[in-house]
Amino acid sequence: MKTWHYALIVFLGGCCLGILSTFVKLAYAAGYSMVEVTGSQVLVGTIIIWVVSFLSRKKKLHVIQTLKLVLAGIPMGLTGLLYYQSLQTLEASLAIICLFQFIWIGTLIEWIFYKKRPSSGKVFSIMILLSGSVLAAGVFWGSVVSISWQGVLWGVFAALTFAIFIFLSGIIGKDTPAIQKSALLSTGGLMVTFTLFPPLFLLDLQTVIGMAPYGLILGIFGVVLPPLLFSIGMPHVGPGLGTILTASELPVAVTMSALVLSEHISGYQWLGVMLILGGIMIGNMKQKLPQTNMSYVRRD
Repeated sequence: MKTWHYALIVFLGGCCLGILSTFVKLAYAAGYSMVEVTGSQVLVGTIIIWVVSFLSRKKKLHVIQTLKLVLAGIPMGLTGLLYYQSLQTLEASLAIICLFQFIWIGTLIEWIFYKKRPSSGKVFSIMILLSGSVLAAGVFWGSVVSISWQGVLWGVFAALTFAIFIFLSGIIGKDTPAIQKSALLSTGGLMVTFTLFPPLFLLDLQTVIGMAPYGLILGIFGVVLPPLLFSIGMPHVGPGLGTILTASELPVAVTMSALVLSEHISGYQWLGVMLILGGIMIGNMKQKLPQTNMSYVRRD
């Protein structure tokens, strides 16, 4: 597979995450709580990926290797929980800006871990992406009346855990089949979610049946596909470029809001979407992809 194919795979992983917010809003509008929505997402997604894993090629793993992959999935579970916590005290437009800080955090992690200083082209790309995120989120045209620093803190923590997950998905279990690896990562996310929020809603049959359609969509696009796509592509593009490619999340979220929820999207927000896509293109042109994954991964 050519290197640009791996970049496209990571880009599509970010697109999958962008689909989630629309269906989370629909689930909330139907009267379901965050615990029910999040719990259904991780449970259904984990079940699906494990079923697929049992039917696919697997590699025998040592206990330590398995544990590493499960633990690497914890940041994935924490990201959703922390982002929701941010939304409790922060406007959605500001919360998404906080989450979007994962772009530069991922580049910083790459700098620290690999001693790889970001190029001027990458820095320029990140600046465009962050500027585009401010426009796309509609911060200056919403009804933002106050800023909760507690909410900002939760949002930045969500950005940190997301950047860590992207990083770990590229360096841990590089020889493990992608589906098997994704199943273990999803298990880590399930464990931390159910530890912090016990799934008591599973005792209510009516709630389970009502949440099933939402859980199926959220599970596929939030738990099954992103870890799978990141597991395939991230070892070949590295965490720095990987976080830039994952910025595709916000343009998809804005587009889905317009198409599915019929929300009004201003011209400035569409301009922000175009800036984000442009920033991703610049990041790909300025950043030379490695021909092999040896520059970015370590053996378990």
